[in-house]
Amino acid sequence: MVTLIDMAGEARPRHPEKVKRLEAEMLRKPDWIRVKAPGSLVYRETQQIVRENNLVTVCEEAGCPNIGECWSRKHATFMIMGEICTRACAFCNVRTGLPTALDPHEPESVAIAVEKLGLEHVVITSVDRDDLPDGGARHFADVIGAIRARNPGTTIEILTPDFLRKDGALEIVVAAKPDVFNHNLETVPSKYLKVRPGARYFHSIRLLQRVKELDPTMFTKSGIMVGLREERNEVLQLMDDLRSADVDFLTIGQYLAPSRKHHPVIRFVTPDEFKSYATVAMTKGFSLVSSSPLTRSSHHAGEDFARLRAARLAKHALV
Repeated sequence: MVTLIDMAGEARPRHPEKVKRLEAEMLRKPDWIRVKAPGSLVYRETQQIVRENNLVTVCEEAGCPNIGECWSRKHATFMIMGEICTRACAFCNVRTGLPTALDPHEPESVAIAVEKLGLEHVVITSVDRDDLPDGGARHFADVIGAIRARNPGTTIEILTPDFLRKDGALEIVVAAKPDVFNHNLETVPSKYLKVRPGARYFHSIRLLQRVKELDPTMFTKSGIMVGLREERNEVLQLMDDLRSADVDFLTIGQYLAPSRKHHPVIRFVTPDEFKSYATVAMTKGFSLVSSSPLTRSSHHAGEDFARLRAARLAKHALV
């Protein structure tokens, strides 16, 4: 047996094989990962709009560290199809279980909230719904359609599940014409068994590739977390895999464990390492890369979309 002093100052015996896990859980956040607590007037206004329309946001459900900044600018990422996920990923704070029936009024509720918040660009994500025949693809399309009808000038970015074993689902979503199709790989393939056990790495790569085959004009995007004991060469190979699928935009951010029950943070990656990843990714041909400790899929999504369009225009001008 090994005795360690835990975060509460108590001495607790641990088996040797659990020592490394406890040490990882006890990692202190470096200064570059710390953020201010939310609480501005605009933050509370955003919160009220979300509550009034009975909506769920990934900002809250995932415990995003950027919620104070984003909601203070009236930027919120809506999570559709309920609060219960059919998957049990080791990094995610969303509840796992048997989901409730889809809310037929949700598409219109989301569209109303987008209008009230005055969003020029909105990000829509969801829980995994393996219980549904189409994985929720039609609901995604309905949400996109409702937003377009009420907010014709708003650009729409979706962050979807993998629609594993849901034939025809992807085609339904792409046909709804979102401006950006995002599907996150989350981590390198060697970590899937522990971190993302319900998913398949190369299925996700193929999903992103298929989007481009269905609509070559649609922007595609994917993101990963680092700090899970991945090797640098694995991250670089992942970049190559995404470029083979013609993905436009890559995001890389620091993994933060929602609780001690989740996969521990193995390491806090330094800002310089994130900059290095960004440099390499751009040389590999991505149109846009966001790589920093606090990078998240929907953080600064509107500004990033404008940069993505500008990059495409600049590229075409050179042809």
